[in-house]
Amino acid sequence: MFQRIRYRLLLSYLVVFASLLGIFAIAVRFAFTRSLNEQITDKLIAIGKGAAANVELEKGRLTVESDFRPQDLIAYHQGLQWFDTQGNLITQQGKNVLTLPFLPNKIVQIQTGKVPIQVVTVPITASDNGELVGYVRVSQSLEEFDETLEKLDWGLGGGIIITLVFSGIAGILLTRQAMQPIEESFQRLKQFTADASHELRSPLMAIKINAELPLEYPEEIGPKDAEKFQAIASATSQMTRLTEDLLLLARTDKVPTTNRDTLNLTSILDNLIKLYKPQAEAKQINLNFQLTPNLQLIGDAVQLTRLFTNLVENALYYTPSKGVVEIKTSRIGSQLYINVQDTGVGIAPEDIDKVFERFWRADRSRSYWSGGSGLGLAIAQAIAQNHGGLISVTSQLGVGSCFTIRLPTS
Repeated sequence: MFQRIRYRLLLSYLVVFASLLGIFAIAVRFAFTRSLNEQITDKLIAIGKGAAANVELEKGRLTVESDFRPQDLIAYHQGLQWFDTQGNLITQQGKNVLTLPFLPNKIVQIQTGKVPIQVVTVPITASDNGELVGYVRVSQSLEEFDETLEKLDWGLGGGIIITLVFSGIAGILLTRQAMQPIEESFQRLKQFTADASHELRSPLMAIKINAELPLEYPEEIGPKDAEKFQAIASATSQMTRLTEDLLLLARTDKVPTTNRDTLNLTSILDNLIKLYKPQAEAKQINLNFQLTPNLQLIGDAVQLTRLFTNLVENALYYTPSKGVVEIKTSRIGSQLYINVQDTGVGIAPEDIDKVFERFWRADRSRSYWSGGSGLGLAIAQAIAQNHGGLISVTSQLGVGSCFTIRLPTS
């Protein structure tokens, strides 16, 4: 139980921490991408302004000054193109120039292939009157930009994975340390329950014997005294059953049983059916069964017998006269499935999740005088889990209930 709680705490911690790291990584990537994109844009604008300042207007025609050296401004992955006001190409420089028609947009990003290209258009104005005389289009491949982002992604991803690995190791240690006091308290509580149940058996037995002894000589006691002794004996029997159940539950929860052998589950169920057949007939209940022959598994015969005894007794108790209790078995792969189904009073939907809680009973009006302690299904669940299995229930009010037990064959 505590192992599952530790795993849940660790998983929750890692999920929350991974979410925070993911949000942080996305924020860093977004900020870095925006900053790098602005740097590229500023760089292209500076190149464009430099190229626009080094042109001459002769007879209405733009020419690049003879001393302008574009190789000083243009890297291998950049290109420069000069256009007149009508968008006609005048000249171009660089090895990575665009072949697309001119568009007077200032800053755009164009996808011409696998790698996008950043484009900045800078207007050229006359120095004397500021009249628009042309445009300079500066373009740059974003291949290095994408490579930088890819390295950033790998760095962030690797950092997150390494951080989660170390966080997981630290989380295991922290959850173990955090759960240790709770486990110790729970173990002390279980030990106290086991010790108290064990110590109560002897005085309860003494009370029961002394209460039943006068009942063997009814002529020596009055009717009212006999009723009192009978009530004492009945209450003592109930308390004895309760202490036995608590002791069994404490021992079952404590450690997995080591008294395991290869068992024939079909034989165990067949013996239970023969045992409870007279009780079912006395209550006019049809006890049916469909048992798969020779169902082998490894387990504790005493505990498994107690598991199915509790389920059959519950089914017979809550099923009215003329009802049906049916036991079915099947094998699917390495799993054995046992269904104990009845046509009893059923369980309300809001109570389905409570049926395996200790001391919970569907009929709130029942008291200890009627024989039940409310631990039967809790014991059944503990035994099933102790054998690596599961127990579940489906039910409908007024229709009946079906308890399904899944047990591994080994």
